Amino acid sequence: MSITAKQRQEVIKEYQRDDKDSGSPEVQVAILTHRIRALTEHLKTNKHDYASQRGLLQMVSTRTRLLRYLARKNRSGYLELIKKLGLRK
Repeated sequence: MSITAKQRQEVIKEYQRDDKDSGSPEVQVAILTHRIRALTEHLKTNKHDYASQRGLLQMVSTRTRLLRYLARKNRSGYLELIKKLGLRK
């Protein structure tokens, strides 16, 4: 269900601002997006896993708040990120 440590490091390298960046909003949104996609695939086969559904809703809510913050602080970075991740907005 979750992403592996190796996948996480690849996502961080792709979306980081500089070499030591691992916690910027862009990186956090990218990691959450990959986790959301993995959990969505799990829920397609396990429709009655309500605990995972709740976790999914929490992750989506967190990602939405981070995207709102990013849209306020860095509009061009926000637009680039949602295009790169393939998010609708």
